[in-house]
Amino acid sequence: MDVNEGTDRRGIDAVVAYLADAGVSHEIVDHEQTFTAGAEARAAGVKPDHAAKTVVLREGEEYRLAVIPASERLDLHKVRDLLGASGLRLASEDEMEADLADFEVGAVPPLGPMVPAPEVVDRRLLEHDRILCTGGDHRHSVLMDPQDLVRLTEAKTADVCED
Repeated sequence: MDVNEGTDRRGIDAVVAYLADAGVSHEIVDHEQTFTAGAEARAAGVKPDHAAKTVVLREGEEYRLAVIPASERLDLHKVRDLLGASGLRLASEDEMEADLADFEVGAVPPLGPMVPAPEVVDRRLLEHDRILCTGGDHRHSVLMDPQDLVRLTEAKTADVCED
């Protein structure tokens, strides 16, 4: 039986369509259901530092995305300083479920224009030819060039992980 049989594919289908429309080369990886970026990396056979996790942030009514290696932890103070956003905080699951309904909670892809939300990509991800990103649900991931991610999303790049 396919691990994805009966799964809602709206998230991954939207991600694939978005990347195809933008002309971005990518590969879809189907895997067992996972709920952390580290587990997603293991299920896809990728090292955690080659996998990106998307951290959804919020300031007022606006969302921001921080994309960091699965092996790292976000330094919220660095992101606040970088964006000049002193009230920036982690978005709640209820907020994500209400406002980002096209994606499963905890599986928002690192594609800010789809949300829409400006984003920051940690510079460590740019050290790799390809990175694994969540595909909008807990059973699909996307392998892509991190340079394409930055170009496509017009993301800022910086060190935003804890020291």
